[in-house]
Amino acid sequence: MSALFSKYKAVRSMTRSLAKNLSAEDQMVQSCPEASPVKWHQAHTTWFFETFVLRPFLPDYKPFHEKFHWLFNSYYISLGEEIPEKTLRASFSRPSLEQIIEFRAHVDHEMERLFNRSVDDEMSRRIMLGLNHEQQHQELALTDIKHAFFSNPLHPSYRRAPLDGESGQAVPQLSWHGFNGGLVEIGYQLSADNPLDFCFDNETPRHKMYLRPFQIANRNVTCREYLEFMSDDGYTRPGLWLADGWETATQAGLQAPLYWERDASDETGWCVFTLIGWQGLSALLDTPVCHISFFEADAFARWRGCRLPTEAEWEHVADQTPLQGNLLDSERLHPVTANCKGVNQLFGDCWEWTASSYTAYPGYKPFPGTLGEYNGKFMSGQMTLRGGSCVTPADHVRTTYRNFFQPATRWQFTGIRLAV
Repeated sequence: MSALFSKYKAVRSMTRSLAKNLSAEDQMVQSCPEASPVKWHQAHTTWFFETFVLRPFLPDYKPFHEKFHWLFNSYYISLGEEIPEKTLRASFSRPSLEQIIEFRAHVDHEMERLFNRSVDDEMSRRIMLGLNHEQQHQELALTDIKHAFFSNPLHPSYRRAPLDGESGQAVPQLSWHGFNGGLVEIGYQLSADNPLDFCFDNETPRHKMYLRPFQIANRNVTCREYLEFMSDDGYTRPGLWLADGWETATQAGLQAPLYWERDASDETGWCVFTLIGWQGLSALLDTPVCHISFFEADAFARWRGCRLPTEAEWEHVADQTPLQGNLLDSERLHPVTANCKGVNQLFGDCWEWTASSYTAYPGYKPFPGTLGEYNGKFMSGQMTLRGGSCVTPADHVRTTYRNFFQPATRWQFTGIRLAV
């Protein structure tokens, strides 16, 4: 179990590293309903190990604080506790950040005691789930603090450093790669013999799909291309939009991606807020457009006479593509210009909206017990995204990974890939 313990320490250390430059006040903020305070992310991921690993498998385990079992639950109704409204997470000034750090240290110490005992296959699977869950929250913490800093009139930056790789190279022309389709397989084939092999339950079972011949774009849609859509009155032409998308866009008064604001000092007339602070759009024109809703992505695709790929098409292409890209480990914290031949940017930069609703695969079985609430109960009213983003940990991405959000979602690093 030394490999699993090493992974445990590495993931927990990464969470500390991502939060180290944030003040206690920074970690208290919840600036939109989708987000959570960074302090809560740190506590909830620790609660997960306490609830699903230590309490059931370490007989002499003593909880750090009994009320934490209620306070840091998220949506596990079958635990039988009243769950705080998500929008109230920023209302609790106590426990303090210092207590949350002590809570994390307490659980880490008890997990080390568990590792020094016998760790069976079921414990290993739960620990792997907990680690992947924490990596999800690492990504969420960065997207949430970005929105919090954008919402702050002072517009502080998460990191003070120039964006790396956003300019200085020519973006490849948008081109098309054809695939014959036919009978293909998608989904993860989990090894029954290896407890360290991991995927989420919604990635299974592996199954056959029939694909018609299709073509997919070699890269993500850029800010320059999206600006052309905006300049062609893309936000004011109802014929480009799904009915729900048009209603959402008009009620919210959308005119541009999230984090774009008018700026007469930039030659494009726009600036963009990033985790590094404000950047003129002219420096980012050839980088992937991000913070786009499904509705916006779909409208752009219609404007270009194209469509979004299905998730089966996306995975079929990704199976033939090296699993590498601009992910969290690059430390750029923003999408960068495409720089390779072939189909690229499938992994990292932006989560890519697909045309597929988030539903169960044929023969899907959720995790047993309370953990069955992890993914399955959200299979309604959401769209599937693929590929990870610039704030997704590199060892957290797989070709089969299925992310999902409601179609109006924009606060995540979400972007566009075209298909025909």
